[in-house]
Amino acid sequence: MAYLNENDIEKLDHIYKINLINSCSGYKSANLIGTKSNDGIENVAVFSSVTHLGSSPAMLGFFLRPTTVIRNTYQNIKATKYFTINHIHKSILQDAHHTSAKYNASVSEFDATKLNPEYKSGFYAPFVKNAPIQLAMQFVEEYNIKANNTIFVLGKITGIYLNDSLIEKDGFINLSKAKVATINGLDGYAVPENKIRFGYQRPKDLKV
Repeated sequence: MAYLNENDIEKLDHIYKINLINSCSGYKSANLIGTKSNDGIENVAVFSSVTHLGSSPAMLGFFLRPTTVIRNTYQNIKATKYFTINHIHKSILQDAHHTSAKYNASVSEFDATKLNPEYKSGFYAPFVKNAPIQLAMQFVEEYNIKANNTIFVLGKITGIYLNDSLIEKDGFINLSKAKVATINGLDGYAVPENKIRFGYQRPKDLKV
């Protein structure tokens, strides 16, 4: 088994190190975050850092790299307070990944790909059409991570759109039925299958 200590990691080639550290945490969620500027320019970008924060109230968050360069998603969310989270599925993998390209703020990634925006119930930010799960989000607050100058953006879920066939009787969303993808590292995609559920676990009655 290979072993790298902290000094070894720091000496690695830049791209090699980025790939190594981004993939060592395991598979991550694969989502497209949709926003729109105050000028009406739509933006959509791939994120692998969306995470669950709580169910009551229903909240999700995601991490942003340092804003030493323009981050259109972040700027739009701060300006308008609204964004969408859309699950990436098997049939849009290549276009979804292309949204990671750094386009100027005046260019919409919807125009650069075959992805299409969709608006629902008067919500300001665009959803990604045909995404099996679409979440309407409202900005709540942000946290600056001093250790590496990243930002954690926290939002509340104000609406959920999803295919009826994905919802199990207990509320579980079976992502595998929609061929929802995950991300390994920066650019490795997989479409997992849900094989088994073990249910809510309670302590065993152990005899001392």
